[in-house]
Amino acid sequence: MEALNNFLLWIDGFLGSAAYFPFLLLGVGLFFSLYLGFPQVRYFRHAWRVLAGKFDKKDSQGDTSHFQALSTALSGTVGTGNIGGVALAIFLGGPAAIFWMWMTAFLGMTTKFVEVTLSHKYRVKTEDGTMAGGPMYYMDRRLNMKWLAVIFAIATIVSSFGTGNMPQINNIAQSMEQTFSIDPVWTGAVLSILLAMVIIGGIKRIAAVTSKIVPIMGIVYVIGSLSVILFNIDNIGSSFASIFSDAFTGSAAAGGFLGASFAYAFNRGVNRGLFSNEAGQGSAPIAHASAKAKDPVAEGLVSILEPFLDTILICTLTGLVILSSGVWTEKFENNFARSDLDFVVGEYNDVDKEDRQELYRYLNDYDDTEIKRYSGTLNVVDGKAQTNGEITILHARSVAEDVRFIIAGEDAYNGQVKIENGNLIKEDIEVVGKSLVHSAALTSLAFANGYFGDYGQYIIPITLLMFAFSTAIAWSYYGDRAVVYLVGQKGVMPYRILYVAGFFWASFADTTLVWTASAVAIVLMTLPNLLGMILLHREMKSTVKSYWKDFGDADKKK
Repeated sequence: MEALNNFLLWIDGFLGSAAYFPFLLLGVGLFFSLYLGFPQVRYFRHAWRVLAGKFDKKDSQGDTSHFQALSTALSGTVGTGNIGGVALAIFLGGPAAIFWMWMTAFLGMTTKFVEVTLSHKYRVKTEDGTMAGGPMYYMDRRLNMKWLAVIFAIATIVSSFGTGNMPQINNIAQSMEQTFSIDPVWTGAVLSILLAMVIIGGIKRIAAVTSKIVPIMGIVYVIGSLSVILFNIDNIGSSFASIFSDAFTGSAAAGGFLGASFAYAFNRGVNRGLFSNEAGQGSAPIAHASAKAKDPVAEGLVSILEPFLDTILICTLTGLVILSSGVWTEKFENNFARSDLDFVVGEYNDVDKEDRQELYRYLNDYDDTEIKRYSGTLNVVDGKAQTNGEITILHARSVAEDVRFIIAGEDAYNGQVKIENGNLIKEDIEVVGKSLVHSAALTSLAFANGYFGDYGQYIIPITLLMFAFSTAIAWSYYGDRAVVYLVGQKGVMPYRILYVAGFFWASFADTTLVWTASAVAIVLMTLPNLLGMILLHREMKSTVKSYWKDFGDADKKK
């Protein structure tokens, strides 16, 4: 697993983690915002009126209402990105990452508007009578670039596992195990059965389920978030200050957090922002293509609301919960994930200023760092490593404390362990101790610091269950529409079987590996979609002008 994770990280280095990607993603959003006159601001109020059905026409073709299409798309975006993803962004980039998540969402509102409008415009009716749309259809039917459409469709299938499937159940299972001590295998088994029961019914059953889940989970999460934010109201001002003050400089060290460079905070904020709202990825247009609407721009306007609700509202609540509670800088007892574990040469601590600076350079990938990864043999006596001041154990980008080596889940290990290039080789040993934590586990700890006290931590597994499960449902639809495009209706059932199987497997897979796989899959969808959107920028502008001409300038201003 460690070798696979390293391979995926290497690939991601050319994709989502590459220096060009955040600028490309934000650049496309900025271009269309300027080119179309900031529709996310000018048409925001009108979008709510369209969603409410003010301009619906009875003879419009489609399978779902505006609200059902938005609910399905939101269920595809409101998931672990809002709970675990925000926590991961703060863990990696500090408070500054939140600012760049906001920027990604603001510009993403326009990006979403463009991709949904174009995809709805070139949707088709399939052999079973349902609608099918998405970027692959405008790439094929309008751009005559079937090769690009095929790449996008294949990437959509891969991403359905890497975005909507594996990270969702992995975070659910992790949260259920930490809070209720439920074995991940049981969580995966039960939810896999429920998932199969829903997705077999197709888009109409999916839309019916998600339109009920989304409002409930939103209300529960907002109440839980406010219980923490109001309890820590004295820290809200400083939390906002750290977000803005560090936005262009990177986040300074605080507690166990060793700091993050501007480049790291910027990249992680944009990356997690995309994972959260998926603007530019091309996934939501597949859901919106099912909506009953005569004019594609009308459905595009509804989609403007997605990044606002998903990232600017829900992700901000999560970020303020984590920052105001202070848990992001605290170390907690936890089982160390191998992929987050690192053995380095020398004795370092996070209290000494010079050590902190050197660890900062090491963790932020500076070329001139003096820290080297350790290779050799480590003696362990009664579960404790005999480092003799020559080795420092890092976990989750922090200096680990009270480290113990355990075998068979409970017995202290005695003997030798081999370390190669900073990695622990012996497979049957568990390492536990105190370190920073990330993903859903961090958010869960933050929710215990509010008016609900320790009971607050139960909000996360409950809402995460609804958030993530609804995301998995929506992404199964995205994947099966891509399958329909590639091979027709005959491929849908085999895909659904594989989707459910992958969902079960990921319930007990390594967290870091799952997040890494999802990061790669996201970009493999996004790049072809951004290219297609840019090529059709003139058509997009003329389509919007035509909509307002037919609609009437007077109504636009109401």
